[in-house]
Amino acid sequence: MQIAHLPRHVAVIMDGNGRWAKQHAVSVAMGHRQGVETLREIIRFSSDIGIQVLSLYAFSTENWQRPALEVRALMQLIVEFFHKEIDELHANRVRIRILGGKEGLPHDAREAVLMAENRTRDNTGLQLNIAINYGARDELLRAVKTLMGRMEEGAVSASAVTLKDIESALYTAGQPEVDLVIRTSGEQRLSNFLLYQSAYAELCFIQKLWPDFTVEDYRQVLRDFSGRQRRFGGR
Repeated sequence: MQIAHLPRHVAVIMDGNGRWAKQHAVSVAMGHRQGVETLREIIRFSSDIGIQVLSLYAFSTENWQRPALEVRALMQLIVEFFHKEIDELHANRVRIRILGGKEGLPHDAREAVLMAENRTRDNTGLQLNIAINYGARDELLRAVKTLMGRMEEGAVSASAVTLKDIESALYTAGQPEVDLVIRTSGEQRLSNFLLYQSAYAELCFIQKLWPDFTVEDYRQVLRDFSGRQRRFGGR
């Protein structure tokens, strides 16, 4: 069944890897690895059906508080993902952008994400945003500092700052705002993810844990979105 009205920009909070691991009596690292399998399928499907932008919450600024062993495993998974998947992503014209502070990543993870961005820079297919060391409040703070720098240079005055100026200083500059936010695992909050960009997004909270989330589940969420009426404050 064809989906009538696709969202331009889908954002996904991939939650539940740890709980999946506990349910299956395996390590948390194994839960994250299983989550990568779901991630791969969702990216492929999004690219195939014509989603313009897919933003994935991989590692937040708050996730550094997790146990050091888990953090190391996540960083290693990031490195492995880009090295293993980059050929297919590039062949399918996927363009990768990292949302978040790359300077705060371990050396090998930083090199991997820079490689992925540089190699896919000129691609014209799915825009794949991967949020790593990302927090929406941190993003807004960075945007404010960027705008203050422009003011000091005389490029813009405080009284003339517009929403377009703010948007141009965000990690997602030049991209459409988020139309749909999906969060798995039953939690019902945004957890500091793309707060500015999701001002008028439709929200969908899924009970399934991320490793159990299927392409058919995703397809059903997109069908549900297609049937919603979006008024953006009007009638």
